[in-house]
Order: sequence, then C-alpha cells, then structure tokens
Amino acid sequence: MAIAEVTIIPIGTESTSLSAYVVGMQRVLEQQEGVTFELTSMSTIIEGELGDIWKAIAALHEAPFMCGAKRVSTSVKIDDRRDKAGSSRQKLQSVMEKLGQ
Repeated sequence: MAIAEVTIIPIGTESTSLSAYVVGMQRVLEQQEGVTFELTSMSTIIEGELGDIWKAIAALHEAPFMCGAKRVSTSVKIDDRRDKAGSSRQKLQSVMEKLGQ
C-alpha cells in the first residue's frame, strides 16, 4: 500500500478563500474506490494501491476546473514501501513510541 500527500491549489479564482474548492475536492475523493484519505490543514493524505491513488489524484486535479478555476497547481509526494505493510497512522505511531508517548 502506498501513501500520498496531495496539495491542489486552484489559481485564477475570484477569491483568496479556497475552502469551497476544498469541499468540492473532498466530495470527489469520497467517491473514489480503493482509497482512504485524511484532510489536513495544508494537504490531503491518500492511502491505497498506487493505481487507485493515481486515479484519485487525477479526479482531484480536475475538480477545481469544474468549479470555475482557470488554472490548477497540483503537488504530490508518494511513499510506496513494498517490504512491509504500513499506513500513515502506523508511521505516526512509530514516531510517538520513540518519543516515549
């Protein structure tokens, strides 16, 4: 299973507020099969098989255009570990254990 961090920024919008676009993208993401996700204040974390993640990212990238954005910038980071199973939650837990929490 892979973990992706995705940041999508609509450009050429009428307002500096992007929360309406984020809502639209989250609704698109809810319809994607084979992935789980977590919205953070700066990005979205998507987990699943790499092919499913790429499909979700493509759908997310298109969403702001459907809401009127004239330009969209998408940044993606992927952690694709194949030697053992892992998750975003497991990665955080490992750090917390090392911190003694």
